[in-house]
Amino acid sequence: MVINSQPDMIMVAQASNGTEAIERFREHKPDVTLMDLRLPDMSGIDAMVAIRAEFPEARVIILTTFEAESEVQRALANGACAYMLKSVPPRVLAARIRQVDSR
Repeated sequence: MVINSQPDMIMVAQASNGTEAIERFREHKPDVTLMDLRLPDMSGIDAMVAIRAEFPEARVIILTTFEAESEVQRALANGACAYMLKSVPPRVLAARIRQVDSR
């Protein structure tokens, strides 16, 4: 909802698990990917690692309800551009997406 309400953003795909996220990335090659940390079949970090192994330039923001320092460090060490809580205000999320997109 946040993305589609922005005049300069469009959501090109959604996935319900990590395997599907990897497939959707291959199909659409989005400018920025929002990845949930907890997915049914693998962690969002593992899905991000798989995507970045194939597409090293992929820009991924990890979104989660968990604020575990170890997960933050693991995500950033494996190439996440940002790690954000889902509770962040929509304007902050939109601003971070734009920031990551401009890298």
